[in-house]
Amino acid sequence: MADTTQSGVRDRPNSRSSRRLESPRRNLDLATFLGLIAAGVLIVAAILLSGSAKAFFDVPSVLMVVLGTLAITAVSYTGSEIRRAFPSFMQALLRSSTEPTEAARRVLQLSDKARKVGLLQLQSDLASLRTQPFLYRTLTQVIDGMPIEEVERNAQTEIMATMVSRQQAASMLRRAAEVAPAMGLIGTLVGLVQMLGSLSSPETIGPSMSVALLTTLYGALMANVVFLPLANKLERNATVEQLAHQIFATGISSMGRQENPRRLEMLLNTMLPTGGQVRYFD
Repeated sequence: MADTTQSGVRDRPNSRSSRRLESPRRNLDLATFLGLIAAGVLIVAAILLSGSAKAFFDVPSVLMVVLGTLAITAVSYTGSEIRRAFPSFMQALLRSSTEPTEAARRVLQLSDKARKVGLLQLQSDLASLRTQPFLYRTLTQVIDGMPIEEVERNAQTEIMATMVSRQQAASMLRRAAEVAPAMGLIGTLVGLVQMLGSLSSPETIGPSMSVALLTTLYGALMANVVFLPLANKLERNATVEQLAHQIFATGISSMGRQENPRRLEMLLNTMLPTGGQVRYFD
């Protein structure tokens, strides 16, 4: 009879530990998306208000600056580096899947549950963590009985590798931002050479001057409206992702060592930015 009562108490759901962990979703970052659209709309509006939009579009200028920038940027890296960077480029348009404060709450939920019902019982939560590959892999290693020191080494290695990948993708965007104005300058020189070589034919001076000016415009727009803002956003997201992963790693390490979740809460709050601390047990 006592065993039945004890089991009933153990199996009774707790308001915190039984709370189902929500799977984080990657959503479009409206600040980035709307910012790019707003910049494009303002530029187009200024063009339309100042004259004919057709005068601001020139196929040779597009080929020289846009495709030339992509080609020269590709020369600076290997094919495998470019392929690996494509997933990271998408991070610049997406909101970080897990903010540090949310990561702290999630890992405290897991730690609280592990403290009450045992680490092996967290297997039922693994399915809901599949959208967080880092947390899923690290927690799986602990549940499978891997030595905690090895789990910590694997986690830190993965954090470092991910950060290097994000930094390389950001460096590609910054390299493109350097190349775009240079390609615009090259296009300007090409247009000037064409113009000076055809002074005897007045009808060709206009198109040549158009190429000379539009290439500079395209290069400046690509660098300052597209590449540099996306590089900054990618670096910001990479920093947030690194902190979230470090919080996950710290929490998993604490669970593996069977430490008190309240101690983990204090430790995580030292890692979180001011104003983002959690009060899970208060």
